[in-house]
Amino acid sequence: MTTYILLINWTDQGIRTVKDSAKRLDAARNLLGSMGGSFDKFYLTMGEYDMAAICEAPDDRVMARFTLTLAMAGNVRTKTLKAFSEVNYRDIIGSLS
Repeated sequence: MTTYILLINWTDQGIRTVKDSAKRLDAARNLLGSMGGSFDKFYLTMGEYDMAAICEAPDDRVMARFTLTLAMAGNVRTKTLKAFSEVNYRDIIGSLS
């Protein structure tokens, strides 16, 4: 599984219906699960982003399909970061010439 960090902001539509956002999070969690992925952590944040999530998915195509599906609903906009574990980080750094 590949790890992704999602940085999430509500749209105008999403913030107008913020009281429904917990239900939307549950639906998003189920959607990603149906695609073979999972939410590992979810945070409400203060600052530039409204929320952040650490997710896993089988590959980039699944995560792209998931975030595009979220975007089509119109409640959030996401920025997706592909994340490498510390083990992979050390391997990548160690392989540098």
